Amino acid sequence: MRTLYLVSVWLHIVAAAAWLGGMLFLVLVVVPALRRPELAANATSAIRVLGERYRTVGWSTLLVLLVTGAANAAFRAGSARGIFEAEWWASPFGRILAAKLTLVLLVLLLSAVHDFVVGPRAGRLMAESPQHPATGRWRMAARWMGRINLLLALAIVGLAVRLVRG
Repeated sequence: MRTLYLVSVWLHIVAAAAWLGGMLFLVLVVVPALRRPELAANATSAIRVLGERYRTVGWSTLLVLLVTGAANAAFRAGSARGIFEAEWWASPFGRILAAKLTLVLLVLLLSAVHDFVVGPRAGRLMAESPQHPATGRWRMAARWMGRINLLLALAIVGLAVRLVRG
């Protein structure tokens, strides 16, 4: 059982690194690079293509995080049944995990709205009518949703550290 737990934790960490690393790469490398004059003409297309590709990676890693997170919680609780016991959730570990899961739920909701509603709409408007005021509003909403999601992801990692280090 210990080996299975260690594999689950390993997969959880690798998925978290891929998910967070992808977001950081987009924010810190891709977007600033696309602001360069020689790349600006293709920035909208590049963001759309990269966003669609990352969406697949991002949702895949989120799925792995959900499955391994549930398994890891069950291992820590002693059994799958253990995670349904009130005293487990009342422990310091359970309270921190509850906070982490609350942020995970927010990330899932925000990601779904960003990836399937706001981002695609902003991209369509940018391609059809880049100067229209609505285009700027949708692009700004997509940008802020991405930034908020990144901050939430960093907070989740902070809570994960507290889970294992107290």
